[in-house]
Parts: sequence; C-alpha cells; structure tokens
Amino acid sequence: MDISPLAGKIAALSLGALPVSYALNHVSALSHPLGVALMSALILGQLFVAIYSLSRGEIYYDPLYAVFAVFAFTSVVDLLIALQEDGYMVGFMEFYTKEGEPYLRTAHGVFICYWDGIVHYLLYLAMAGAIHRRRRYRNLGLYWLGSFVMSILVFLPGNILGKYSSEIRPAFFLTIPYVLVPCWAGVRVFNQSRAPTCCTPNVVQEEQRKGLLQRPADLALFIYLILAGFFTLFRGLVVLDCPTDACFVYIYQYEPYLRDPVAYPKVQMLVYMFYALPFYGLAAYALIFPGCSWLPDWALVFAGAIGQAQFSHMGASMHLRTPFTYRVPEDAWACFFVCNLLYALGPHLLAFRCLLWPAFFQRLPPGSPAPYKKQN
Repeated sequence: MDISPLAGKIAALSLGALPVSYALNHVSALSHPLGVALMSALILGQLFVAIYSLSRGEIYYDPLYAVFAVFAFTSVVDLLIALQEDGYMVGFMEFYTKEGEPYLRTAHGVFICYWDGIVHYLLYLAMAGAIHRRRRYRNLGLYWLGSFVMSILVFLPGNILGKYSSEIRPAFFLTIPYVLVPCWAGVRVFNQSRAPTCCTPNVVQEEQRKGLLQRPADLALFIYLILAGFFTLFRGLVVLDCPTDACFVYIYQYEPYLRDPVAYPKVQMLVYMFYALPFYGLAAYALIFPGCSWLPDWALVFAGAIGQAQFSHMGASMHLRTPFTYRVPEDAWACFFVCNLLYALGPHLLAFRCLLWPAFFQRLPPGSPAPYKKQN
C-alpha cells in the first residue's frame, strides 16, 4: 500500500474546528435546531470557499482534494464530540449534540466519532498529501470508501428506526452530502490506475498452478471466510428473533447489546448478513479459482468496512452510555473479544495477502497458456 506524506495545509485548516466550535458553543442563537443546521451549513460553505481559494491547483488536478479537506474539518469536529461526551473536555460541541444530532450522544455515536476523528482524519491527510504531490492513493481511498460507506449504512437507518427517530432535527439533512459524495468518490477512486506489480507472466502461471492445499496461507484464509460466513449468518438470525436455543443463549449471555432499542446493532448485523456474507462466499471462491482480479480491490473495501463496523460495535457493547442490561456480561468478555477481534482481523489479513502477493489473482495476458494445462 502506498503511504503518502500528510497534508500540512489541510491539517492546519482542519484544526480551525477547535476555536470555531468553542465560539459557536457560546452563541445563544444556536439553542434552536434550525439555527444549528443553518450555521453548520454556512460554516461548511465558507470552508469550501477558503479551500478553493487556497488550493486551486490541487482541486483542478483532483476534485477529491476539496472533499478530503472539508471532511478533515468535520473529522476534528467529530473527535471533539466524542471527547466531550466521554468527559475529557467541555465547552465545545454541547450545542450540536443537544440541538443538532442528539443521537451522537449514544455509545454507537461516540465510537463512530472516534473512528472518524482518528482513522478517517489520518486517511484524509494522507490522501490530500498524495494529491498535493501527484502520487497514487488508490489503496488508501478504497479502504476509506469501505469504512465511510459502512458507517453511513448503519448510522442513518439506525437514527430513523431506533428510539431516537423522534429526535430527528434539521441538521440531520446535512448528512445528504455524506450519502451522495461516496458514490462519486468511489467511482473516481476505482477509476484510478493501479500500482504496477512486479509479477511476470511466468510467475503468475506458476502461482496459479498451485492448488489450495499447496497455499497454506490461502487455506487458512479460506477456512476463516467459511467460519466468518457462518458467524455472520448466525448473528443475523439472532437479531431476526430466531427462536432456537442457541440464538436465545447468545443474545442474552454473550451479546445482549444486540437487543438495545437504539437499533444500531440490529442494523449492523443485517448489513453484515446482506452484504458481508455474500462477499465472504465470493472471496472464498476467488481463493480457489485463479484470475479473480476484482478481489484485491474489494478486499480493501471490505477491510475498511469491517474495521469501522467492529470498532463501533465492540466499543458500544462495553461503553457506559449503553444501559447495563445491554452491555456484555463480564464472564463473556473473553469469548466476545476473541470472536469479534478475529472477525475484524480476518478481512485485513485477506487484503494484506492480496496486496503483497497478487499473482494468483491476476489475469494472464491474451495468448498465454492456461495455468492448468501441462506445459511441454
């Protein structure tokens, strides 16, 4: 994966969220939900104008530079929200969590803010730095895309379906760009050229002649994908109120957070079942049959998605803002952490394997002999 220098200009601009949020917190007009929404939109508009005037060359080269710059600013805001809700600072974003998006005060909301304020923030700086230096950032972009889309797929439906559905305020509609931008950004990232590989056709043919049993690392990943698929299906059935004893025991003794009325954990498990489960099956297929050139890209996307989702899910399952009856019981901590950490780690190992040794997944040039044919 290409590691790009961080964008110092964007970092300096994004840190302006500190004085801005502190000043706005003491403006009495922001005690009304509509005032919060209008002021937030005005600040984002002014921020875009400032970025455009300061970085026209980068924006003309790649318009995503402006997107990453604006999102870096909002990532700092999210980090302030998380730190405030956990009691590490005061006087910054109370007005927004009270009158703008009160569901950010939930355990799930706090942890998606931590992820956005740390992981996404570093990715924005790295990708903006790559654009400034005219370097590739495709791999970083794919990881960010998966992470960002997963957070939206769970957070927005959870807000509408959960107990905070009656707390929808005008600021909620500021998330519309967060739904539209990933679609456009995803197309641009996927259309970027891939980093060149050093695999010659002979190396590709030799690697693709090997069966699954001759590739121990791929065999281990194949077994993981099958087990992860069953675990995904099982937890999906659990949140769908499957009447079996195994589901009853699991939801009450191991992951009671799945019963939390905020709806985020239920939506998360359903997203896993309808999106991650098919991917696990397709990835297992790609580890058996060579030439599935789509896997390295989508492995990165799903690594980002599962990483963000598991971080938020595991953190919210243990957080003090989750009611005690829905937190993971102390005697189930070991099982809970082992299962969920392995669930998060596996897609990252798969993506790492695809990036480090891509020969098995590359397509042979036209006219090359098939890998399974005996060569004279």
